[in-house]
Amino acid sequence: MTTQTKPKAAHLIRGEKSEQQACDFLIAQGLTLVERNFRCTYGELDLIMKDGEILVIVEVRFRKNAKFGSALESVNYSKQAKISATTEFYLNTLKGEMPRMRFDVVGILGNGELQWITNAF
Repeated sequence: MTTQTKPKAAHLIRGEKSEQQACDFLIAQGLTLVERNFRCTYGELDLIMKDGEILVIVEVRFRKNAKFGSALESVNYSKQAKISATTEFYLNTLKGEMPRMRFDVVGILGNGELQWITNAF
């Protein structure tokens, strides 16, 4: 018996492609991937990377266009709080000393334009 799975929604496919584009870009900038799509009850961390000894939590945002605000502007206080709570949970899973860290945001527009903000919040 064969089971059929529902095809992924277009926005989920676009999200995965955007995360991959951001990850490839950041690796080209010298960062290394630690983990992607870390999930817990508080939320999800898109990319967890290292920049030398610094742990970098990366939020990836895609917007078809900037008509309703840029991808970067969509990381509002509420989203930042969710990312912070999820990061705290993630850090509690680590063994040993707490690493130095920062929060970055990568915004991608529908035309492929990419913006990388380090220490975004």
